[in-house]
Amino acid sequence: MLEVKFDAQQLESIINAAVDRALERHSLANSLPPILNRTQFMELLDIGPTKAAELFNREDFPVMREMGHPRVLTHLLLQWCERHTDWTEKNAGDGWKKRGGVAS
Repeated sequence: MLEVKFDAQQLESIINAAVDRALERHSLANSLPPILNRTQFMELLDIGPTKAAELFNREDFPVMREMGHPRVLTHLLLQWCERHTDWTEKNAGDGWKKRGGVAS
C-alpha cells in the first residue's frame, strides 16, 4: 500500500491551488451579466415561467421592478441561493455562520 505524508502547510497549499483552479474554470459570477432579465434568469436556473413568477413574488427574493420589467441582480441571486440551500446550513463550517450565512 502506498503511503503519502504531507505536513499541514503542504496540504493547505495543495488544496488552495486546486480550489483556485476550480474557481477560475467554473466561476459563474464572472461569466454572468450583472443584471438578469426574466428570460436569462429562467435559462440560468432551468425553470419555466410558473416557477419564475413564484420566485419573483416571494418577499425574500431579490427581484427589482424599477426598470419596468422584473430584473434580478446576479450577485444577490447567488447569495439568496446560498442562504436557501439546505446543504449549506447542514454542512458549512463555523465561518459561514459567523458571516451570517452570507457569501463573501
